[in-house]
Amino acid sequence: MEKASYLKQNNKIPLLLLPGTLCNEKLWEHQIAYLADIAAIQVGDLTQDNTIEDMASSVLDKAPETFALAGLSLGGIVAIEIMRQAPERVTQLALLDTNPRSPTCAQIEAWNKFIQMSKEGKFTSITKDYLMPGLIRQSSQNSSLSQAIIDMAEEVGPEAMERQMTALMHRPDAFKILPSIKCPVSVMVGLEDSVCPVEMSNELVREIPNSQLTIVKDAGHLSSLDNPMEVSRKLKEWLQQNSLKGA
Repeated sequence: MEKASYLKQNNKIPLLLLPGTLCNEKLWEHQIAYLADIAAIQVGDLTQDNTIEDMASSVLDKAPETFALAGLSLGGIVAIEIMRQAPERVTQLALLDTNPRSPTCAQIEAWNKFIQMSKEGKFTSITKDYLMPGLIRQSSQNSSLSQAIIDMAEEVGPEAMERQMTALMHRPDAFKILPSIKCPVSVMVGLEDSVCPVEMSNELVREIPNSQLTIVKDAGHLSSLDNPMEVSRKLKEWLQQNSLKGA
């Protein structure tokens, strides 16, 4: 892909979106449509590498020369790594439902269990029976949204999941990177996110100098799906407030 310059794509803002574990562009479906009038959008592929560092490097290889960057969960972790590798290329950053810390023993144990389940042919059960309660708020479960998330995980597939969970298990603690981030940052979190709860986002805002917190009501961990309109509105505000400064 030929690299594009900032604000040179038909006067639209180059925007790179990074999905979470077992997610693809469908995680951002509403946002892609809602922001299409102001943004030239690209969704990064986080399915081919088994380290966070390599995921970030692969995304950068295909990204515009400079761009706005938004990531959710795993996508947020990769976004922070991009800020370590190439901070000069990111004009503004949004971190949604993101945990910058290294994994806990309980998380590593769970990911190893899921990888083993996948190898035993139980891949579908991972999202349906284990992950779903933490992905969307309780009132959204047992609905068409739940099935859409299961279908999205099936599209990503077991091999990619194993690579993603391996990357998460071995990820470095990115917390020390946060104070060095200089671009404007929007931190968003679903009020009912039990995977990366609100206090974790408060911690991000305390450490990142030029950052603001938005708590998304009526949303769990996958906030862009659980309350898509609110997340889309907030992302548009973030883009419009910051993208034209100094352009």
